[in-house]
Amino acid sequence: ASGRDRAKTRRSKRFLQSREPKLTEGQKSSMIIRGGNSSETVSQALKDVYALKKPNAVLYKRKNMVRPFDDSTALEFFSKKSDCSLFLFGSHNKKRPNNLIFGRMFDFHVLDMFELGIERFVSLRDVKTDTCPEGTKPLLVFAGELFETDREHQRLRNLLTDFFCGPRVSAVRLAGLEHVLHFTALEGKIYMRSYKVLLKKSGCRTPRIQLQDMGPSFDFVMRRNHMASDDLYKTAHRQPRGVKPKKKKNISHDAFGTRLGRLHMQNSRSPQENKSAYGSLRTEKHVQVFIETEMSL
Repeated sequence: ASGRDRAKTRRSKRFLQSREPKLTEGQKSSMIIRGGNSSETVSQALKDVYALKKPNAVLYKRKNMVRPFDDSTALEFFSKKSDCSLFLFGSHNKKRPNNLIFGRMFDFHVLDMFELGIERFVSLRDVKTDTCPEGTKPLLVFAGELFETDREHQRLRNLLTDFFCGPRVSAVRLAGLEHVLHFTALEGKIYMRSYKVLLKKSGCRTPRIQLQDMGPSFDFVMRRNHMASDDLYKTAHRQPRGVKPKKKKNISHDAFGTRLGRLHMQNSRSPQENKSAYGSLRTEKHVQVFIETEMSL
């Protein structure tokens, strides 16, 4: 380590160890930044997204004169300072009004980012309903053919999944499905809706599910984007050897994650037993033929 990064106290040593690369990374954090020129719509939108992302988010309340598509140095500095790999930047100007930029970092450098313009916005405070508890893991739903066929929309879906997925869990109980984020791609626009899941009585064991509009709601229009090259994108998704699961012979999984095993059964009989069994079958066959011949005579 360099002299600047060498720890002088135990506290600083623990801090540097927490920033070191790990085989299994923890929950990704997001930084939410307001640009130098901002509107009331953009400011409220950033606050609402921050409410959905808490506690794994950092909200920068001061204005920052940053232009991500021209110079991303300031974003990379903020990313290293706050240890955040995801960011949301909001700005407003005459050429691109009510602008939001979703992006992510790799090794504290911008990997890819998408610029979305707000055409319609309904805030959390405008919807007079109960909200989900802080830190609730949302259920993400993507609808639209463009998310499956168009390369830019596929990369945007991957970015939004990375941004809103929440903590990684091995299993989810039914009562834990409280929040749904629905994204629809249609005719160059992205419609984002947020719902609260209500479990109603249905007269049977399985409850009846009802979706209640919770906010915030966005109607986005696609603007500029910066996507990483295929080689850099592949490098960013590379897993270390210690994380990759070891392949086990004769074990596979179907589309639903069910574990399937294949058994290879060997012949348990010895060669002598096989010969005696074959001889007994021949004897029984000759006896049967002799009896049929005697009956015909």
